[in-house]
Amino acid sequence: MELIKRKESWNIGYDHALGETASYFFAQVRDNAQIYGRRDPKSGRVLVPPRAFSDQTLEPTTDWVKVGPGGRIEAFTKTLPNPPYAFGYVLLDGADTAIGGFFRGIDLSDPAKAAKQLAIGTRVSTRFADERKGSVLDFWFELEGKRGKGGKSGGDTAVGYE
Repeated sequence: MELIKRKESWNIGYDHALGETASYFFAQVRDNAQIYGRRDPKSGRVLVPPRAFSDQTLEPTTDWVKVGPGGRIEAFTKTLPNPPYAFGYVLLDGADTAIGGFFRGIDLSDPAKAAKQLAIGTRVSTRFADERKGSVLDFWFELEGKRGKGGKSGGDTAVGYE
């Protein structure tokens, strides 16, 4: 059997209502440069990104809980197109589930070195753009102790590298 390869691009734009839970989450990112999760009252787990219902207990979530800004890398991937970028999941302090985002401030020109810097368990900090729109691109993760250029507590540089 022949395995076929092809390059595909899907750029589908549309407007939709985010609902109460996601609207609050993104408003907090936009207005306060803060990430919040929702608590599952039955298990006590804090779900980030927040969900209206628990994925395990199926109970409606209740309290809003501030999480982060620090956390630990749970998973990552890096790509080497032009420009290269790194994306992964971070378990923020105070959360029980990980949130996805881009990593910045990592030199991706040496893939092996970049992979060591992004090792599972590595401490990172959430950084926010100076001008936020209420989007997942308003925040990213940097290695703890490193500061990018510009942006609130970090860099408004290209995704994944400086």
